[in-house]
Amino acid sequence: MARAIELIERDIAVLQEAIQAIASELHNAYTSYLTILGQALRKQLILASYHLCTQGYPEKFLSLSLNQRQQLQQAIRNLGEQTSELLLTFIQGESDEEDEEDGEDEGDEEDETEEVDEIDEADVDEIGASSRVEEEVDELGEADKIVAYFLAESSALPLINVPLKNFTPDSSNPMELAKWQQNLENLVQQALKNVSHDANLLLQKAHVLPKKLPKPILEAAAAVSEASAEVMPGPPNLLNLVVEIENEQNAEESGLTRIMAINLRLGEIEFADTKLASSRRQIRNILVQLNKLGREYRKKQRERSVAEAESAWRASWFE
Repeated sequence: MARAIELIERDIAVLQEAIQAIASELHNAYTSYLTILGQALRKQLILASYHLCTQGYPEKFLSLSLNQRQQLQQAIRNLGEQTSELLLTFIQGESDEEDEEDGEDEGDEEDETEEVDEIDEADVDEIGASSRVEEEVDELGEADKIVAYFLAESSALPLINVPLKNFTPDSSNPMELAKWQQNLENLVQQALKNVSHDANLLLQKAHVLPKKLPKPILEAAAAVSEASAEVMPGPPNLLNLVVEIENEQNAEESGLTRIMAINLRLGEIEFADTKLASSRRQIRNILVQLNKLGREYRKKQRERSVAEAESAWRASWFE
């Protein structure tokens, strides 16, 4: 029986080495994928904003001055660039976290004090900057206030706040790798959702989008859109809805209104970029190999448990 357990242990060790190799390949594939996704996302965000301003709300966009249009476009570019950088932190942040953990054994109290000092200084700078912006806005006319807010928002970006956090898995454990991969996909989806929300917020502050966007309806429509694997008709990465908006002061003026809003969809971004689609196929192929090794790994673990249980039974049995 001991010989059988030893052979099973050897098979598990061989599988773990193969799984580690797959884990490294998967990590590299996702690094490449997120790099390409960041580039494609920036393009699609600009393209969706272009369609929204020129086809969805052309009159609103034309009412902006040249300076206001340029500031809006720059704010959207900033949002796309910072989202692109954020995507890579989902992968790069893992090695950074490991380096930080290695240096946490000494000087904890000093580090905490320094961290507090840094936060306080940052808060003071942010408060001072906000005060200066407010003072400048008060001195500006109504038309130029929008530009000042764009500048303030651009300096305060990223507005994106991804509540989820990635983790470093055991590279020899296929179950942990599968969990890591799924969590990474969730992070990407959350980032797309948040950048869409922030882009709509910028357009709303520019008075291009209506002030009273029906947020629950937008969220529900976005969820349905994301769940659909089909490419939506019309310009990509946009929600096009007809909703009823009530006028609180005059009920007779309530009626159906067409609303267009940005909704970046991973499927549509991949569909529009051949390099990104190819990178996604590479990830799928790696996952197929990982699933196959995972099944063999779980099978060997089961065989080891059965063999150890049989050995334990014989060791404790007596007449």
